[in-house]
Amino acid sequence: MNIQIKISKNPISYIKAIKYMEKRVNDIKLGKGRDLLWILEHPLTYTAGIRSNKNEILDKKIKVIKTNRGGKITLHDRGQKIIYLVIDLNNKKKDIRKFINFIEKSIIQFLNKYDITAKTDKNNIGIWVKNKKIAAIGLRLSKWITYHGCSINLNNNLNKYKKIIPCGLNNNKVTSLKNETNNKIINVNKNLKEIFLFNISSI
Repeated sequence: MNIQIKISKNPISYIKAIKYMEKRVNDIKLGKGRDLLWILEHPLTYTAGIRSNKNEILDKKIKVIKTNRGGKITLHDRGQKIIYLVIDLNNKKKDIRKFINFIEKSIIQFLNKYDITAKTDKNNIGIWVKNKKIAAIGLRLSKWITYHGCSINLNNNLNKYKKIIPCGLNNNKVTSLKNETNNKIINVNKNLKEIFLFNISSI
């Protein structure tokens, strides 16, 4: 499989990451770019997807970046892992539901590594633990090339969600890996890379 693995040790600004992905999408369209699996973190950033509205911003002082991904308002911060996926589905099955299933399956398997039982919810996109959301998914397609991806809360400060209504949910219904396990949060990048790479062959 011709896919680039990119793991960033230092936080990457949201705007810089989006520009990088958009360039990769255009390169793939021109036949000059490879698929991309990118594992990273962002500094504290609030973003609004295409289905968001201003009523979801509870603290009007915060800066919110409008983005073209699916979904509503959410945040990114240190201690939350982002997995961006720039994947050309023209070379695979053009089935976005199957692609989302691949992401859901990968997140659930990742959480299982830390003895956390997680699940999907047919009424709400994302991954859930004990009726609290631990991972969010937001995608964009351009001529069947995916970009954006998912976020998983590891040990980020959940109080920062109180400034918004995240993903249209009560902001008390958000959790993290740290909140749900006593296990050490180790080998995160390694586990994410191995699980997502293994499962991507199914799409």
